Amino acid sequence: MTNVAVQMIGYCIILVLLAIPLGNYIAKVMNGERVFLSGILRPAERGIYRLLKIDENEDMDWKKYSVCTAVFSVFSLFVLWFILCFQKFLPMNPQGTGNMSWHLGFNTAASFATNTNWQAYSGESALSYFSQMVGLNFQNFVSAAVGIVVLFALIRGFVRVKKTGLGNFYADMTRTVLYVLIPLSVIVSLVIASQGTPQTFSRYEETELLEPVTVEHEDGTETVVTKQVIPLGPAASQIAIKQLGTNGGGFFGNNSAHPFENPTPLSNLFEMVSLLLIPAALCFTFGRNVRDKRQGIAIFLAMFILLAVSLAIVGAAEQSGTPQISQNGAVYTGTDGQSGGNMEGKETRFGIASSTTWAVFTTAASNGSVNSMHDSYTPIGGMIPMLLMQLGGGGVRWDGLRTLRDDRVCRSDGVYRRIDGGPDAGVSVQEDRTL
Repeated sequence: MTNVAVQMIGYCIILVLLAIPLGNYIAKVMNGERVFLSGILRPAERGIYRLLKIDENEDMDWKKYSVCTAVFSVFSLFVLWFILCFQKFLPMNPQGTGNMSWHLGFNTAASFATNTNWQAYSGESALSYFSQMVGLNFQNFVSAAVGIVVLFALIRGFVRVKKTGLGNFYADMTRTVLYVLIPLSVIVSLVIASQGTPQTFSRYEETELLEPVTVEHEDGTETVVTKQVIPLGPAASQIAIKQLGTNGGGFFGNNSAHPFENPTPLSNLFEMVSLLLIPAALCFTFGRNVRDKRQGIAIFLAMFILLAVSLAIVGAAEQSGTPQISQNGAVYTGTDGQSGGNMEGKETRFGIASSTTWAVFTTAASNGSVNSMHDSYTPIGGMIPMLLMQLGGGGVRWDGLRTLRDDRVCRSDGVYRRIDGGPDAGVSVQEDRTL
């Protein structure tokens, strides 16, 4: 049990240490300030504006910002739907994968365009490389960016006193993808690729089995299997943004429990921290932009306390195992080579601590990726992720947590002021500023 607690605490410490500087960095990106990547990426950013005829200085009101958000998302949905339904005729399909049915294609497109990432298919058998990389991976970036820029608009609505504009949707999207999502994804992709996650456009490989396997069919016939197909593809690049963008849709059917998608404890560490890195960082982005860091810290602590309690309960429940089975003689004591606890549905390379921490992180963030099977958890261990699912989609997101802030401040003369008489939350009554 001590080992489980130490690992969980270690994951949380790493998360906090990375989230604070990242939050300040995202705040600068939101405000259009110069960051250390500006010298490299600013020319590309300007090129995108020129190509798409975007005026980055245009200040959209809430109606135009909302319309642009909706139109962009709907357009992305239909483009992805087209790709999935006609992938057989598109390039980068070395396996000759057929088209998706129109209804499964629409379900998948709607899911990825809305950052839901519900999957009713197995990626290695149902999708071409083009569909995975150009279709789904593109949506992993832009659907995550849409959620972030909507938060940017919300923050500007809090802090702007006289102006009615909320910024420029397309400029916010471009900056978020270029300066935040792509650099982080490159780092995570390189790490997990170094651990064994495939990143290739080669065809699937076939290998001879050490021993033939006989498969019995319902009609009484038998088939002897002597070869196994090893799926490949540009997986590392998709898995990185799958985690960072709280998307969750895996490249392979078994998601991050698959040995190619999450090969080692080190890849597991990077993928798991990526789950909550940006959501946690946005707390500090909020505090910096309303000029009251205590508000960002308060919101972070509100979420972190729920997270810590959930980790403790799930970790204890899974390490203790199922009482009914213990009564029948099962031994849950950990020894060398045996982690103890309820290992059903968990990968031996991760054990109890990494599996339960991932389960809490992914449901708290409404991510959906898994490295263990939650249905195999103990009753209490499975109850907490189910509870977090009800909070992760709305309670932990910023539109839900707006209530937390409004409990501490009141609207007065167009300025948010603290109810307890402390310093003003957000900007002062001076001139309006674009933060």
